[in-house]
Amino acid sequence: MRTEAATLPGDPARPNEDWAATALPASGDGGTLVLLDGVTPPRGGDGCVHTVPWFTARLGGALTELSASRRDLTLSEILSLAIRRTAKLHADTCDLSHVRTPQATVVLARWGAAGVEYLVLSDAVLLLRAPGGGVRAVRDDRLDRVPAEALRSHAAADRLRNREGGFFTAAADPAVARRAVTGTVPAAEVRALAALTDGAGRWVERFGAGDWTDCADVLEREGPAGLLRRVRELEAADAAAGGGRRGKVHDDATAVYVEP
Repeated sequence: MRTEAATLPGDPARPNEDWAATALPASGDGGTLVLLDGVTPPRGGDGCVHTVPWFTARLGGALTELSASRRDLTLSEILSLAIRRTAKLHADTCDLSHVRTPQATVVLARWGAAGVEYLVLSDAVLLLRAPGGGVRAVRDDRLDRVPAEALRSHAAADRLRNREGGFFTAAADPAVARRAVTGTVPAAEVRALAALTDGAGRWVERFGAGDWTDCADVLEREGPAGLLRRVRELEAADAAAGGGRRGKVHDDATAVYVEP
């Protein structure tokens, strides 16, 4: 088995809000991958005394433990239980009903002799590479379907956050697990898999340097560190050219690559 991961903060002066882990059961049969991209709240408070990295570390830890140890549960059930477990850790000190309470995008994958299970919530991406080289990108595209003008202010985005007709993230409500994109692929149809936060997925989605198959090729040849290096080079060049693209110049970027 080959497993590689790399992460870079969007700003060295700020904590990296991404979180990733892989785990291999003691039995040696299969494994699990967890990737979270913490949602940076706008200034003005989120009803919580904790940081986004505090939240992603605890939710990520719960997801890793549960996905590796509870094969009797589906990934949706695991996400629901992990959200509930994390919420209990700060329900007594924080307002978990606040629309900006700490939250994250989620990728979960679990593989074994029979197949690869997956779950994707919000704008991270999971790549599944077939033995013949073809690549399937598993995405939750609800945020893409929200008109750009509807996200131009924080107040407008708040009205769509974890709402029907908007987009969903893992926050404090376990019911959101039912909103995730889920499925199972036979093990024989997956040669490799990769998970990318949107900061890493910029290579395809923002800069158009290649498609998802090209991205998987880079991950296979150069590993996650190579992909992130390419992203930073493109970001720097775009900023120097005054590209005027929407969003941050740099974002937290994390990639995990696995050949089961």
